[in-house]
Amino acid sequence: MGSMAGNFSKRTRNLYDPASVIPYPLSRSKLELFLECPRCFYLDRRLGIARPEGFPFTLNSAVDYLLKKEFDIHRAKGKAHPLMREYGIDAIPFAHEDLNRWRENFVGVRFVHEPTNLQITGAVDDIWINPKGELIVVDYKATSTSKEITLDEEYRQGYKRQMEIYQWLLRQNKFFVSDTGYFVYVNGRTDLSAFDGKLEFAVKIISYTGSDQWVEQCVFDAHRTLNAPSAPSASPSCGYCKYVKAAGEIGEIE
Repeated sequence: MGSMAGNFSKRTRNLYDPASVIPYPLSRSKLELFLECPRCFYLDRRLGIARPEGFPFTLNSAVDYLLKKEFDIHRAKGKAHPLMREYGIDAIPFAHEDLNRWRENFVGVRFVHEPTNLQITGAVDDIWINPKGELIVVDYKATSTSKEITLDEEYRQGYKRQMEIYQWLLRQNKFFVSDTGYFVYVNGRTDLSAFDGKLEFAVKIISYTGSDQWVEQCVFDAHRTLNAPSAPSASPSCGYCKYVKAAGEIGEIE
């Protein structure tokens, strides 16, 4: 914790400049930040003051990588993955020359929203396609819990918005996209008798049918916030802003 604080510095690159005519890249995660707290979003994108970094989820990254490799085997064959057949999903992994770019962080699916000159981006985990030619957004998630996995928990509402932004991005790129997407959830098992140097997972697919109708208004709202002369009020539920306020009331800590 001390080293993270000691290394803190304000970012000076990739900040939003209201006077620039170059489309400004704004990722799906930054739109989510705006929804969580407009003040944190403004401090991050306009002033270069980001929230403290979390620790990397390296196990989750490994699961994502291996799932992509596994589904890519079936993509190359043009056949459904056994999980898709098990869950009665009439689709196959979608093959496209840009898929690797769409999956790459800081690249992803991109679209310049001309009214705001914001280039919205989002890196997908996977895309499937059904017999009607609809693209299906797929997101990989990893966890370890003894509870039934659902999308009802409060923090998982962001997962739904994440999928809807991906659907919106693909539609802006002139693809025919299904309202229904899927979360491939892998759950680390804790009911085994021993570890034996390996972690086993139970895999579950959860369907989600949503709507991306809110996304464009969110882009307009984020753009208006970026062009404001000063930072907006904090979200009442923002724990980061509550911490800063409380620490400021105490005064300087030596």
